Amino acid sequence: MKTTAIVDYGVGNLKSVSNAMAYLGQQTLITGDPAELERADAIMLPGVGAFPDAAERLRETGLDGVLRRQAGRKPILGICLGMQLLFDWGEEGRHCEGLGLVEGSVARIQTDFKLPHIGWNSLSFPNPSPLFRGLDEGTYVYFVHTYCGRAAQREDVIAETQYGPTVTAAVAHNGVYGCQFHPEKSGEAGLQILKNFGELIQ
Repeated sequence: MKTTAIVDYGVGNLKSVSNAMAYLGQQTLITGDPAELERADAIMLPGVGAFPDAAERLRETGLDGVLRRQAGRKPILGICLGMQLLFDWGEEGRHCEGLGLVEGSVARIQTDFKLPHIGWNSLSFPNPSPLFRGLDEGTYVYFVHTYCGRAAQREDVIAETQYGPTVTAAVAHNGVYGCQFHPEKSGEAGLQILKNFGELIQ
């Protein structure tokens, strides 16, 4: 059976992601071992907390280099903060370098609505993606965030939502995917997204 490695770098709700994948019959491994990440057939990068702290943890552990090397070789999915880390840099607290796997940056949502943005919002799909196969326009998913990605290339944006302004909800570039929302907390729609990701494994 193919194995998806869930990156353990000290900032992430790893068990809920692992449990959702197990429910789908997908084999996962929670690990911070670079060799295991390189052997895995796919990689998931969850994350909860602040961008600079998480980026520093990836650098300290050498996992940033592993993720950059594996990008394009196997499917990678960043979730919430994990999606934000895929970008070139972030503005949370201070200017901080990200992984540079998706061109663009991460900034605070400019909205009159309450932050953090917590709750269910519907998705629109400006560009087709296998990650959302079987889902209809208007599907609801669960968000918890204050910052969001701003992709430099419009074709990298595969889902958006509205929270006052339009907010990037998901991105894809060269086999690297990111969901700002939590698929593992998004009911049947979220399970479909995780199933679709599993089906990307060659």
